[in-house]
Amino acid sequence: MVRLENVTLKRTLGMWAIVGLGLGYMTPTVVFDTFGIVSKETNGLVPLAYITALIVMALTAISYGKMVKVFPSAGSAYTYTRETMNPHLGFLVGWTALLDYLLLPMVNALIIRIYMVALFPEVPAWVWVVVYVAIVTAFNVWSMRNTSNLNAILVIFGTVLIGAFVVLAIIKLMQGMGQGTVFTTEPLFHSNLQLGHILTGATVVCFSFIGFDAVTMYAEEAKDDKTLPRAIMLTVLLGGAIFLIGAYFSQALFPDNSKFSVVDDPLPEIGYYVGGTLFKLLFVAGGFAATAASGLASHASVSRLLYVMGRNGVLPRKLFGYVHPKFRTPVFNVILVGLVSLLAISPSLELISAVINFGALIAFTFVNLSVIAYFIFRQKRYKTKKDIFSYLIMPILGAGSTGILWYNLHVDALIGGIVWVGIGCFYMLFQTKLLKRNITVLDYEAEQKI
Repeated sequence: MVRLENVTLKRTLGMWAIVGLGLGYMTPTVVFDTFGIVSKETNGLVPLAYITALIVMALTAISYGKMVKVFPSAGSAYTYTRETMNPHLGFLVGWTALLDYLLLPMVNALIIRIYMVALFPEVPAWVWVVVYVAIVTAFNVWSMRNTSNLNAILVIFGTVLIGAFVVLAIIKLMQGMGQGTVFTTEPLFHSNLQLGHILTGATVVCFSFIGFDAVTMYAEEAKDDKTLPRAIMLTVLLGGAIFLIGAYFSQALFPDNSKFSVVDDPLPEIGYYVGGTLFKLLFVAGGFAATAASGLASHASVSRLLYVMGRNGVLPRKLFGYVHPKFRTPVFNVILVGLVSLLAISPSLELISAVINFGALIAFTFVNLSVIAYFIFRQKRYKTKKDIFSYLIMPILGAGSTGILWYNLHVDALIGGIVWVGIGCFYMLFQTKLLKRNITVLDYEAEQKI
């Protein structure tokens, strides 16, 4: 009989399965869902906002790749900060990261709600949210392998639809729609360009890239630890390329939001203007598939972050650190995330996506700082120019760039994030009896023997 405390996550994921989960998490079609919001923020320079965000994410991805080699455990920014700096600080970073991890599955449910209400306005919105959340939760309880396989199918379908959009967009541009030309610099630069607006837009699109760091949550389910650094960078580059292509052609076709009746999520209207009613239905189906894939991946990731925090005793171990002996999944956490996702019945996409970025950018900043803390201060890796560049200059650039984006966050996101951090501080003080005792630090060597 298997003892429950010895039940661990199962290693079933290869590199491309992890990349697929990362791309699924990133939701390639989200570039069309948020296009209206970002176009308004940037004065019609959505691709430039994505380029800015991609540079920041690439710098941070390099730091993630370094840290996942040192700490091949689920937990991401929470684990790295706790192990390289301070357990209390690690908890606060993990708590802050929970904000975006918990809300992203809800965003996916919210987008699905928007799609289905547009197609079937007579059906109450809450019905679609409940059905969608129930299906995603059931798949995540069942097994990680089946979740990965379904995610791969949905990602491929969504990507094919984006390819079809590009072909139709080229035809429409050649026929005179929008800018009237396939090759134009208007989506990247024009006289109304303002750096502050671009940075604000970049903070909005940052949550589209969250999937690259979420793949570190599968560290304990990867067949080979060496594949994770490559999977992280591939996820960033492939996802970024898809976002840039989608944003460029959308901006070339729609220089402003004047054609959209629903700016909060213009994907259905973009599909209609490019390919008529039939393509609108197919495009919504592609968006639905990509969003469902993101729902599966994001649901799985946050469940594993909660699992690590529970296993370490930061959260109640009996509940959050529990792995089902048959399914080998953190069942309680999966169900809890499903319950949180039900809140998608009412909020707006713009508000939730803004709040998500607060937690994401804090986590990204501390991953970069953890590289410096571990390699420079602990390992003393500063004796060669290569080490100084790799372990000091690069992470400083990464931390600085994420800090700039954080500074340009929407006011509502800052307020919501600060309130969440405040709750975390009170919880930590309670958990540590006013900091009189430490939060448990994970023993990696002991864990590898399990």
